[in-house]
Amino acid sequence: MAQLAEDGAGGLGWLLLKAGIRFVFMILNNCVAIPSYCLNLLLLQPLRLWDSSAFWHAEGIMFKWMLAMVSSWGWVAGYTVMEWGHDVRPISEEEAMVIVNHQSTGDVCTLMMCLQDKGTVVQKMMWLMDHVFKYTNFGLVSLIHGDFFIRQGKAHRDKQLIYLKDHLDKYYHSRDRKWIVLFPEGGFLRKRRETSQLFAKKRSLPHLTHVTLPRLGATQVILKTLSAQQENGSVGGETGTPNQTGNKRKGLQWVIDMTIAYPKARPMDIQTWIFGYRPPSVTHVHYRMYPIKEVPVQAEALTDWLYQRFVEKEELLAHFYDTGSFPLQEEAVSRRVALDPVWLCVVQSLAFASGFLWYGVLRYLYCCLF
Repeated sequence: MAQLAEDGAGGLGWLLLKAGIRFVFMILNNCVAIPSYCLNLLLLQPLRLWDSSAFWHAEGIMFKWMLAMVSSWGWVAGYTVMEWGHDVRPISEEEAMVIVNHQSTGDVCTLMMCLQDKGTVVQKMMWLMDHVFKYTNFGLVSLIHGDFFIRQGKAHRDKQLIYLKDHLDKYYHSRDRKWIVLFPEGGFLRKRRETSQLFAKKRSLPHLTHVTLPRLGATQVILKTLSAQQENGSVGGETGTPNQTGNKRKGLQWVIDMTIAYPKARPMDIQTWIFGYRPPSVTHVHYRMYPIKEVPVQAEALTDWLYQRFVEKEELLAHFYDTGSFPLQEEAVSRRVALDPVWLCVVQSLAFASGFLWYGVLRYLYCCLF
């Protein structure tokens, strides 16, 4: 609002014009890209029957393109990402569980952007997200890709964990997924902070301001389902489940702890990505990698371990909000995520070309039938 006051009526008018153009473009983008994605996969159904691994490989590539389009919305508006901590690119082909703090709908967009240059991660990852996302414009794409929509609340918790295990058994290995992304806090920071602080006070747990205490259920189900449990209570080794080449999968090898920080603690939501009304800014993402053998799977020990990760997140975010940067640690790096504008243009062009082609095909079929 202060920016608008400084710019005056002319600045406001230009901002509204840009927001309108962006909105119209994104409506068109969705209208061609999502139906094209669905129709292309429908056309590839014979391949799914003949060679399912090739089908899901092709689907993963198109899914990555879809997420690249969303990333381009923020990229064009000047919303970029600076990465800190461990470099996760060398383990992009290994199986990992990714835990992320949750502040707003913009967190998902940030992940879509910063994971684009991590090898095949985007095309082979599975998301766990709130069930309301199923009813968004991108919900159908995520449903086809095999993401899991979880319903929050005590009344649904036990059943949802059963559904999650069944979902992982059915889709994770058969579609050759590698990374699984979840938000253990179970909701946005602004909605859960007060409840979490009251819970912590009653149980003499740390008082957290920048994050909330995580929930255990989904994390434990993922570890038990996708990793082999050892006698000492840790996880690791081979799962015994063959991959699509017939070899045994190693199972989860890493837990990647991602911490998202926004300048001045102002989370960026999906509306900002769509309309681009906020000035260009840099979102900061911190990575820490933990070998899966260091992660306990028993409920009490895992709870302590997970709580400690979020206490560390609290310290990282407090440092960031005080200094404007994350602390540089041993063997850590900082780098700006760079998306190739030519590649983004090619992806967008392919989406519109595919949509135009399908429009012609369907129009021709309609004329022939009617």
